[in-house]
Amino acid sequence: MRRRTEILVLLICLVIVTTSFASTVTYDHRAIVIDGKRRVLISGSIHYPRSTPEMWPDLIQKSKDGGLDVIETYVFWNLHEPVRNQYNFEGRNDLVKFVKLVAEAGLYVHLRIGPYVCAEWNYGGFPLWLHFIPGIKFRTDNEPFKAEMQRFTAKIVEMMKQEKLYASQGGPIILSQIENEYGNIDSAYGAAAKPYIKWAAGMAISLDTGVPWVMCQQSDAPDPIINTCNGFYCDQFTPNSNKKPKMWTENWSGCCFPVSNFYQFLITSRHIPNARFLSFGGTVPYRPVEDLAFAVARFFQRGGTFQNYYMYHGGTNFDRTTGGPFIATSYDYDAPIDEYGQVRQPKWGHLRDVHKAIKLCEEALIATDPKISSLGPNLEAAVYKTGSGGCSAFLANIDTKSDATVNFNGNSYHLPAWSVSILPDCKNVVLNTAKVNSMSVIPSFMHESLNTNADSTDSIGSGWSWINEPVGISKASAFNKLGLLEQINTTADKSDYLWYSLSMNIKGDEPFLQDGSQTVLHVESLGHGLHAFINGKLA
Repeated sequence: MRRRTEILVLLICLVIVTTSFASTVTYDHRAIVIDGKRRVLISGSIHYPRSTPEMWPDLIQKSKDGGLDVIETYVFWNLHEPVRNQYNFEGRNDLVKFVKLVAEAGLYVHLRIGPYVCAEWNYGGFPLWLHFIPGIKFRTDNEPFKAEMQRFTAKIVEMMKQEKLYASQGGPIILSQIENEYGNIDSAYGAAAKPYIKWAAGMAISLDTGVPWVMCQQSDAPDPIINTCNGFYCDQFTPNSNKKPKMWTENWSGCCFPVSNFYQFLITSRHIPNARFLSFGGTVPYRPVEDLAFAVARFFQRGGTFQNYYMYHGGTNFDRTTGGPFIATSYDYDAPIDEYGQVRQPKWGHLRDVHKAIKLCEEALIATDPKISSLGPNLEAAVYKTGSGGCSAFLANIDTKSDATVNFNGNSYHLPAWSVSILPDCKNVVLNTAKVNSMSVIPSFMHESLNTNADSTDSIGSGWSWINEPVGISKASAFNKLGLLEQINTTADKSDYLWYSLSMNIKGDEPFLQDGSQTVLHVESLGHGLHAFINGKLA
């Protein structure tokens, strides 16, 4: 008899479940508090539509490698709702994908909803159709505008909630922003400004994101909204409540130094060009990393705990997204990661080292407020001490020309002009902001031959097209009007251009016909294109 043995094989399927644990995000007078612990946070701006989705993972990883904890981005209303109630969140507009990629890298997100964003972006991010709503007035106590602003803001918040992207749901978003630099222009709105800001704050809080909201450049931001600083230097900034932390939402990585603040001498003493984003006819943005690092260290020296680079990667103004006045398609911004996604050295590397030095001081930075003392003219020390005996110090020389030697805690330290030395143990200098490791990275490029045969369907230029347009107004839709026209009302934003044609009949006794005087035609901006004809001949 043959025995038959049946063996039952049990397949045990192991189901791996990824569990996201919700975080509690609050704040106190020192810092953002995540799960009960104060945090020193380094952030950088990357605007998702100013690069391609294929670039996003690498940009985010390079940001993490550079020492960032947070990625900050605006949300661009006119990209997502180009037609009222018709939405676009695909391709470069895929906000959810971008936020999830940041989360996968282990970084946090600061979502600046606005929905007015400025950002050198077309119409400041407002969709054109908003302009034509009857009775609407932007960014003021106006019911048609407030209704649309609330609807879009709630739409974005709900999208984030559905994908569980807020930290309160286990996601990466630890902060959100409502409005944008309104305090810079609120006086133009008169008495209507204050109730509008109060309404905007209340509307944002009512959306129940579970994370704090901020308003940048808004000194009267209502509680519990945190008011934050934007600018080249924010070490002197103070929040409007002693219950709020000192936060810097825009540290401009490209240069456009204002001439009216305490540091105006930088323009003359260091000959820094006056441009932080590229405009037609303007200077290419440049800010020395020594100055940028100095500004960062000074901010943490004087009590700051959250700092964001605007921009960390600037990218490109694709399509017709660039705003005015005359902003070019490049939004490179002299950022630590350049327009094409390559790290910019020595800026990226030196800032990474600054971040490491600051993080070595984190335990002391979050423990207490700094004790600041003078070490001499333009010389300053800030000391942080923990309850367990830890100590960190920052020594600053804010003189732009002269180096100095200072005595601190019984030791002598050399401080180059316009620099900060960081001492995580109050004794040993791990970094001075003026001493840069002159690293360089040579990017590699793919070289492709250009097929110059215009008849070939494989020609690299086969995708290009052009029209030959006569100089002057040639369309049947041309019309006469006294004075200049409002661009949006005239073009409905279908074109960036209006062609004005002006003719003058000059009498024979005019001075410039007689002796050649007064023949200068002055055009204020190089952003304009202009053709001048005399008696039909191009001059």
